[in-house]
Amino acid sequence: MDNSIRVLHTEWSRGWGGQEIRIISEMIAIRDLGVDVFLACRNDSVIKKKALENNFKVFTLPFKGNADFQTLFIISKIIKAYSINIINTHSGKDTWVGGLAAKLAGVRFIRTRHLSNPINPARINFINELADYIFTTGESIRLEMIKYNRIKPHKIESIPTGIDIYKFDINRYLRQNCREQFNINKDEIVIGIIAVLRKFKRHDFFLKMAKSLIKKYPEKKLSFVIAGDGPQKNNIINLIEKLNLDKKVNMLGHVEQIPELLTALDIFVLSSDSKEGVPQAAMQALFMGKNVVATNCGSTKDLFMGGNFQLVATHSVDDLIKGVSFYLDQSIVTKNKALIDDKFSIKFMASRILQVYISLLR
Repeated sequence: MDNSIRVLHTEWSRGWGGQEIRIISEMIAIRDLGVDVFLACRNDSVIKKKALENNFKVFTLPFKGNADFQTLFIISKIIKAYSINIINTHSGKDTWVGGLAAKLAGVRFIRTRHLSNPINPARINFINELADYIFTTGESIRLEMIKYNRIKPHKIESIPTGIDIYKFDINRYLRQNCREQFNINKDEIVIGIIAVLRKFKRHDFFLKMAKSLIKKYPEKKLSFVIAGDGPQKNNIINLIEKLNLDKKVNMLGHVEQIPELLTALDIFVLSSDSKEGVPQAAMQALFMGKNVVATNCGSTKDLFMGGNFQLVATHSVDDLIKGVSFYLDQSIVTKNKALIDDKFSIKFMASRILQVYISLLR
């Protein structure tokens, strides 16, 4: 493969959620195809640690704001010193400085847009229009940027985050062993959410749903798990106490063993009200044949192919209850086979990205 492709990813975010996971998984997959990959991020970010663990060259920069000329100047020096020919930016602030540095240095500028919340359409917010190409993580994001942000259709493409189809093969895991790993009893019906603890994930909806389901199905042994960490942790703990759910809801914190946890679950719930691209955890749950209830936000509907998937309205606890009740009323039949196809695999994601890289550099 052509080793002259040298890509510098930039990321302003300090946190660790779907966006940052996508960046690292993409970097690994594209490196496996022969591309040289680098990362520029903030010093105290989780993604820095993850990149170093995976043996990537990392540059730590201030990324103080859209007009951070110090960071722009340093990126320009990195481009020259390491013969970078593509800059791939991910958050708003690093897109401004990374994109402008790419343009000034005469290298290709790719913008990856992960979230589905609207981008300010004002003419002064022109940085995305300067990009040579834009990746989005969902079709709804692509359409919004074409409609409201003056992006030409031939310069933008939806490439959902890919799944490691070996890692998320349900046949690799024994359900009882996975349940024991997370201290789940054999006869419990477990309903779970796997998401960074941020406000738009609406864990409050999930907990209110849990309270209602416990009342609605007193004869069933229902339990609930929340996997993830983030800024809403204390608020979620307080709400659990307020709703008297201490004995019914288990907060697991950050979990690395996602396939094992999904194997242990009966029903996966996504309760977000905005910002989603194609949500990775929902995609993984569907690939493992799990029963899924997800709100119709962002590009979640890109995953909808029928089967064990209830797509419900956003901002509606009642609809979440109805979605989960659908499975509880039929005593839950999990198909244990992939409910989405290979276009959501990490192999497909990496091959498509590489095609764009090669095309741009021609």
